[in-house]
Amino acid sequence: MPTFVHNKKAHFDYEMIEKFDAGIELLGHEVKSVKSSHGSLEGARVLVRGGEAFLVGASIPLYQPNNAVSAYQTDRTRKLLLTKKEIAQIARAEGQKGLTIIPISMFGKGKKIKVGIAIVRGKKKYDKRETIKKRDTERDIAREWKAR
Repeated sequence: MPTFVHNKKAHFDYEMIEKFDAGIELLGHEVKSVKSSHGSLEGARVLVRGGEAFLVGASIPLYQPNNAVSAYQTDRTRKLLLTKKEIAQIARAEGQKGLTIIPISMFGKGKKIKVGIAIVRGKKKYDKRETIKKRDTERDIAREWKAR
């Protein structure tokens, strides 16, 4: 499964509780743009309204800016395709204090484009320091093994 767009800061800023894969409704030129790795998921979130899930704040630019649709909005709201059971689970998490739902990545599965979303809790500053410390020690160990 090739990953087209990735939210790089998601794993650093948030603690992942549960992950889902969702389909997404895109226009034709948006599909081409995503497959060429254009787009950003930073600052995006998932909302549940009226029994449907929506991706809000994700930016997908035009594939060919010179061939543009005049009224195209890069950060428009896009519908996510999930089962009713998954939507209910996400809606419950959305109602809980301290939890939010964010997109992690956009990837290909066959000919379809999927969005990886997660229910997350924000990390505190000391948790982020632990993550940095762990990453640095793993890097040092890898260097030592490579030198031997």
